[in-house]
Amino acid sequence: MAEEKKKNILTYAGLQKLEDELNDLRMNKRKEISQKIKEAMEQGDISENAEYDAAKNEQAEVEARIEELQDILKNAEVVVESEASIKTVGVGCHIKILDMDYDEELEYDIVGSIEASSRANKLSNESPVGMALMGAKKNDVVTVSLPDGDAHFKVLKISRNA
Repeated sequence: MAEEKKKNILTYAGLQKLEDELNDLRMNKRKEISQKIKEAMEQGDISENAEYDAAKNEQAEVEARIEELQDILKNAEVVVESEASIKTVGVGCHIKILDMDYDEELEYDIVGSIEASSRANKLSNESPVGMALMGAKKNDVVTVSLPDGDAHFKVLKISRNA
């Protein structure tokens, strides 16, 4: 029996972003690289042609990314954010929490690991903090074991991702 692949949990916005990237790589980037390879080959001997080598390396990277995106999308499970429960923390929720150790309010969108981004305040459901918060209700306090000690968070608000 084949091993079942892990589902890639995505929000609809995350799915769109990955599909757009895949389409851009297929339709635009491949053509750009083909043109670079063609131009490099027209320069003659390709055995010592840095432009040719660079273009071939870029081509390999793009093809690897296309394959990776296809695999992610093939195993995607899309969370419909407008249907996300606001009674408990889950993927598709926007949360406001209080870091009780630093008395600091934080806001995050809970997303699957593929969409996680600390810069965009997108917290993975598989991260230590995300896992601890999953299923928590408003006013619940959760404790997260981190390498430098325990952290404590209180759920202040749960809403749907905007």
